[in-house]
Amino acid sequence: MSARSARIGRPGALRAWLAASRLSSQPTLALPLLLGQLLGARAAGRPLDLGTLAAVQLFGLLDQLFIVYANDVADQETDRRNRTATPFSGGSRVLVERRLSPRALGAAAAACAAALVAVSAALAAAVGAPLLVLLALAALLLLWAYSYPPLRLSYRGGGELLQMVGVGAVLPLYGYLAQGGDLARFPFALLAFLLPSHLGCAIATALPDEPSDRESDKRTLPVRVGGERAALCVALLNGLSLLLAPIGLGAVGLRPGPGLLVPAAAALVVLLARPAPPGSRLLLVRVAAAGTATLSLVAFTALALAAR
Repeated sequence: MSARSARIGRPGALRAWLAASRLSSQPTLALPLLLGQLLGARAAGRPLDLGTLAAVQLFGLLDQLFIVYANDVADQETDRRNRTATPFSGGSRVLVERRLSPRALGAAAAACAAALVAVSAALAAAVGAPLLVLLALAALLLLWAYSYPPLRLSYRGGGELLQMVGVGAVLPLYGYLAQGGDLARFPFALLAFLLPSHLGCAIATALPDEPSDRESDKRTLPVRVGGERAALCVALLNGLSLLLAPIGLGAVGLRPGPGLLVPAAAALVVLLARPAPPGSRLLLVRVAAAGTATLSLVAFTALALAAR
């Protein structure tokens, strides 16, 4: 048996790759993609094409794996300084704990990037939507701009905005075009309703990492304004999404309903779960509430569309 085969087959290797994959973050990408597909099928006046549905969600899985693998490689020095990591932040820890090598994770990230472009090219040819390839490349470039030189915007400030654009705009548009939606008829008002909450979620995931990010001069919003003020921004952004709900939902023929009570309650938890310093249980509650607010907004919209 070769040394490489022994490394792959040793006990714990599969668990390390599962940890590195952080599959618990998959709904963050899967739901916006599904929402976009529902919008596209509705605009095209036909049911969801199941083959396309599977291909788009595969794109989302590959994109998520690319993001977490590439981010772990880019942030390994900052992650080594992190003593307040949570399931939501601080990387997967597989490099910090030397369970996998940077070379292995880098190669996996490159393979996922190549695969998601290939899936997008095949899907674009099948459905006649060449913009899918450009959107796939945009997804890769957003991560590169977020984590890697020369921009490395997560360290210079603006990383949260890149996350918002990638998850809240690129992914729904990708799903919409894949299911036959016409770009000229895309309901951008719906995105305006959802984007503030996506930005709030991106800010919230940086809250636990404030000490190590400050030490590494990573200019996240919690580093720049402090954790409590950043949490207030998260709550206010979710409040803004709720205020925009009648306009955003109205753009696709929907009305606000009782389902919006879930993100409203979650946003209130973000505000009230204090004091919540990094490393505390209350901060875990705060970050989980911010994620719940965003995912429930997207899920409510998708379910309402599916029920029509």
